[in-house]
Amino acid sequence: MRFSHGVITIAIIVVVLAVGVSVGLYFLLKRAPDPLAVPEANCTVRTPEGARSLDPEQAQISATIAAVAARRKLPERAVVIAYATALQESKLYNVRYGDRDSVGVFQQRESQGWGAKKQLLDPVYATNKFFAALVKVKDYLKIPLAEAAQAVQRSAGGYAYAPHEEEAKLLAAAFTGRVPQAVHCWYPQDGTPAPRPRTAEARKQLGRALGSMAITTKKRGWLVAAWSVAHAEKYALSRVGYGGATWSNDLQLEGWQSGGKASDRRVELS
Repeated sequence: MRFSHGVITIAIIVVVLAVGVSVGLYFLLKRAPDPLAVPEANCTVRTPEGARSLDPEQAQISATIAAVAARRKLPERAVVIAYATALQESKLYNVRYGDRDSVGVFQQRESQGWGAKKQLLDPVYATNKFFAALVKVKDYLKIPLAEAAQAVQRSAGGYAYAPHEEEAKLLAAAFTGRVPQAVHCWYPQDGTPAPRPRTAEARKQLGRALGSMAITTKKRGWLVAAWSVAHAEKYALSRVGYGGATWSNDLQLEGWQSGGKASDRRVELS
């Protein structure tokens, strides 16, 4: 059967239009947000100086560094130096690799006497070793941050620590507890039913870094609260309360909410 040129032309036009519409719909649907997509676990640190997004591991490392500093009764400047160093060395991750035998948050080397590899991969141990070296640096609280960090690290590029100072100050204000309600995290809860919170284990691990769990000041209370929120996914915590405010693992809520029975003497975990 032979078709006229007009019929063939119409058929071609129809096919081209169909293909065009199909391609257009494909890219439109591809760009549209998936209402069923579940975000990944994330944390936000917010202070008057600005905001910073972290993933849970970075938040946990940050909280641990602040807790160890509090146990050693070190000033916030020491925490800032530690954060700037960790941001440069590992981006606040507990990495198992590095230059030569460098490992961990601060990329410390077993061959340089920092400790065994297993110890250096323990953020509490690694942070204690960093601070033990830092406090031996003459005038470390007064000299430029990069000089203080370099005196500890003896890096090939000591100048690289300085650009992280402002970010380190923001993190220190939040995780030391100086700025209340500064740390907010969220993680997906897939379990049915949800896993039971491991509050006793959380307090035990915090105690390794912080020592005494006594809340002697509001600042210390907010440090404990920030540590708890940062570790919420790890210990299946869904609620942290302190100082008349409550953090909940609720995607619809932004930050801490006022109210609740949380006192200034104890951080409530559940």
